Amino acid sequence: MIRALALALTLTGCAAAVAPLLPSYRDTTVAIASKADFDPARFAGLWHEVARFPVAFQSDCPRATAEYAAPTGDRLRLRNTCRTPDGTAIRAITGDATVIGPGRLRVELSGVPFAAPLWVLWTDADYRTAVLGQPNGRAGWILNRDPAIPEDRLRSALTVLDFNGYDTTQLRYAPPNRLR
Repeated sequence: MIRALALALTLTGCAAAVAPLLPSYRDTTVAIASKADFDPARFAGLWHEVARFPVAFQSDCPRATAEYAAPTGDRLRLRNTCRTPDGTAIRAITGDATVIGPGRLRVELSGVPFAAPLWVLWTDADYRTAVLGQPNGRAGWILNRDPAIPEDRLRSALTVLDFNGYDTTQLRYAPPNRLR
């Protein structure tokens, strides 16, 4: 137990030391806003990744899904699954997303010794498309209930990212959702 605690503290310290070296895809001088009327119950369900900013932990993951269980109190269980281009699961990680404010989640994943902020920046009125990001700009995603996204909702998602200071030219699209 003590060894595990020491390892967790060491990794947390390393994460803090390395954090300034990680790329940010957002101009952090631009104000960022989370979804004030975020409804965790409507957010629950399966989401398909349409686009993401490059992050090391997904470097070998062509497609991904995120599944959020119905909330229990302020927590949603989640399962993120890395998939091949045809949708076959490669690996998955589970955890909890705790609502800490309007549209603001703290994500804790199994085996990861620290939590990360994840903000829901926008969903369309029917919770079919969502934009999520970290306030520091080191990660962000466009998610959709179906693997293919209608062009109007993709354009809206890109506009939200741009408004919040993200460099949308750095997005990587999951196949076959290439717009550019």
